[in-house]
Amino acid sequence: MRSASHEVLRDRPYRRLDPVMAATGVTVVESAPLLVSRSVEVDAPAGELFALLADPRRHHELDGSGTVQATVSGPDRLSAGAKFSVGMKQFGLPYRITSEVTGFEDGTLLEWRHPAQHVWRWEFTALSAGTTRITETWDARSAKAVPATMFKLLSYGRKNATGIEATLTRLQQRYAH
Repeated sequence: MRSASHEVLRDRPYRRLDPVMAATGVTVVESAPLLVSRSVEVDAPAGELFALLADPRRHHELDGSGTVQATVSGPDRLSAGAKFSVGMKQFGLPYRITSEVTGFEDGTLLEWRHPAQHVWRWEFTALSAGTTRITETWDARSAKAVPATMFKLLSYGRKNATGIEATLTRLQQRYAH
């Protein structure tokens, strides 16, 4: 199950970040107020990395934004149409968010939609048997009007870019030799 929004990013060129980010190998795919996407190469097989992200109980281990908590309800492994709830904390306030998997291709694509209609997408591209390019995307272009306006006013694009870069760096370091 491939989401329609996924097609927009498939063939975009990758642009290098500033020298600090270049040292980690994180690259900019997209950077806009309602669309942020970054990628990194990780020394691990795509299937292993996909399995890690397909388990919502492990998301907090990788989260670089500091918002994802360990409290999760839902399936042990995500699949097309699955729903899961995650404890979150932002601006010091705890809350829960329930998402639905809207894009799923076993081993290569995992995407979920929040109630405000924005999506988080993870793509896994095997570069070799032991190296994978991972692309994480926050796409709020289809968000409801009020949340989209808030995302712009509160600079969520920039905040999510920072969180994505930290998440991908954390994931890369987890598998560094």
